[in-house]
Amino acid sequence: MSRLITPSEGTVLEPPKAFPAPGARRRLFADPVKAAPYLFVAPFFLLFAAFIAFPLLFSLFLSFQSWDATSGLSGMKWVGLSNYTFTLTDSWFWKSLYNTAYMAIASGVPQHLIALPLAFFLQTCFRRWRNLVVGLYFLPFITSSVAIALIFSSLYSTDYGMINLAISELAKVPGLHWILPTHRIEWLYNATFVKPSVSVVIFWRYVGWNTVLYLSALQTIPTELYEAAKIDGANGWQQFRLVILPLLKPMIFLAVTLSIIGGLQLFEEPFILLPNDGMGTGQSGLTTAVYMYRTAFHDGDFGTASSIAWLLFITISGLMWLNSRIFNRSGMKEAGK
Repeated sequence: MSRLITPSEGTVLEPPKAFPAPGARRRLFADPVKAAPYLFVAPFFLLFAAFIAFPLLFSLFLSFQSWDATSGLSGMKWVGLSNYTFTLTDSWFWKSLYNTAYMAIASGVPQHLIALPLAFFLQTCFRRWRNLVVGLYFLPFITSSVAIALIFSSLYSTDYGMINLAISELAKVPGLHWILPTHRIEWLYNATFVKPSVSVVIFWRYVGWNTVLYLSALQTIPTELYEAAKIDGANGWQQFRLVILPLLKPMIFLAVTLSIIGGLQLFEEPFILLPNDGMGTGQSGLTTAVYMYRTAFHDGDFGTASSIAWLLFITISGLMWLNSRIFNRSGMKEAGK
């Protein structure tokens, strides 16, 4: 192959080499430099396939099967939509869905109604000690579920619980004995009080988490907006309602989404606190997640349990879509104004 010499500089230039034939190209993994990125991300995909993708696909396949795990994989029997039909006609499923929705709303709505103004109060009124106070509010979220259950089991105790003792003392005050009960309340055994009692525990545990979310969003808002609102004569409530609240809508959407997902997957609190393996008296505290767990590991019906899981997934997806539509519609209305 001849070399070219430029007349001005006299530099010897090599003509461009032809690309090698497809069969002569190096394979990807023959070159360590080219293979390195794929090797670095391979552990993630392996773990994702083993612990997320495969269980999801297997549970979907299992929802169309009748299977007792003790019989091995050979004991699977195709039943089509029978598991879904049984679940949708089962009164326990609808009762568990009602209990789950009740506790999700009773604990979730107060979380945001309190966490949002509390975060605004911490942002505007606390300076030096703000991190300490936020840490105290966040502490229940990182506390062990078992420890929380032990604490509230003691508080809810019928004979020695602090709540019943406090009510008994307050009932001695003249005028309050007409409002407060004179007998001891069975908070975790009386079907009337089971769902409110569990809802209080959930609220207490997650209100600090939502406070931290809203506080992190508030810290991204420029202080000039607060100062401009003060110059215009806006008081604290007007600043919160007209300036801060519209800017927090993306974070509110995220926090509400997390509350919906967590509320419909409620398992730990009722399972640890309530008798009858988390069902409570007369299935008053039975959530859909607890019902799915009992169907699989207590009754041994993994096919029906898988159908419950996927019906719960469809319910959560539908609520996520509805939540997104509501926030998008409110955003479009504000943009139109």
